[in-house]
Amino acid sequence: MPLTGYTVTTKPANGSVKVLIVAVPETAGSALYGMVDVLLAVGNIWQTLVRAESEQSPFQVRIVSPGREAFNCGNRIPVMPDCSVADNPGADVLILPELWLGPDEDIRGRYPELMEWIRHAYHAGTSIYTACSGAVMLAETGLLDGCDATSHWGYQDLFRQRYPKVRFHPEPNLVFADATGRIVTAGGTTSWHDLAIHIISRHCSPGEALRIAKVYLLKWHGEGQLPYATLVRRTSHADSVVRSCEEWLGGHFRDSDAIKRVVDMTGIPERTFKRRFKAATGATLIDYLQNVRIEKAKRLLESGNRPVDEISVAAGYEDASFFRRLFKRRTGLTPGQYRRMFQPVLGISDPP
Repeated sequence: MPLTGYTVTTKPANGSVKVLIVAVPETAGSALYGMVDVLLAVGNIWQTLVRAESEQSPFQVRIVSPGREAFNCGNRIPVMPDCSVADNPGADVLILPELWLGPDEDIRGRYPELMEWIRHAYHAGTSIYTACSGAVMLAETGLLDGCDATSHWGYQDLFRQRYPKVRFHPEPNLVFADATGRIVTAGGTTSWHDLAIHIISRHCSPGEALRIAKVYLLKWHGEGQLPYATLVRRTSHADSVVRSCEEWLGGHFRDSDAIKRVVDMTGIPERTFKRRFKAATGATLIDYLQNVRIEKAKRLLESGNRPVDEISVAAGYEDASFFRRLFKRRTGLTPGQYRRMFQPVLGISDPP
């Protein structure tokens, strides 16, 4: 279930929250050490800046790995684990940060002892939080089977194909696996920002989460992942007929009869081809065409100031009202909101 706000604070009676962050060679260093820095700053960094009385962070943070030896994680960033899974360390909170994984790459067969320890920790009462592709590691344990989850939108095909028992949602930034809130998954690459805010709010206080967000300029991505997602992705299928149709639609998406023409081009009965197309791409033929058109509109909104009605026509829609409704449904934003959000990025290197 998508997470829309903070949950009730669940701070241990002794005031200390034991946190373990999993690190393996595939771990992204920025997500690993960023989370360490932010959690250890709770209770003192804001207070130092405003010259108020500071206190020790309520979070006791350690890095846990399959072994005790030092290693390099993503981009050759050195990691010195504080403990290994063989030590069977206990924790209130377990965090699985982002992994450097390709969109078709899972981790089946890797780290069996780690997977077993994660399962044991959960059943012992530990709350588990994942950022971005950390959800792939959690899916491998089986703990997400039958549950709601999210990860980076680029992994939705991986989850559909390799972890079909997981109810994957590519749109939200945070998702509860169930009503207990003991498993929370977060979306994109920097979703550890949202996850940190949530963890601090839940295990410390909403007020301290707000102060940390202000210090580190952490933004709560209430808009979710839809505005950032690429709607058209090249899926790894071997159907040459479907692949040629994808390429044809990429150049003829404006045609009002594009669906009929592409079906006729295959020489396959329409219902048969539509089933075949969805099996290969994961999208219906009409959804795929609409996604191609919306992607074209997004590029035009990012790079120029053409009126929305003109962009609608350029994307293949004569009815601008229908285009606006479809755009909002696919991206979560109106065309104007999308332009204001992303157009400044293209000019960020320009001098003032």
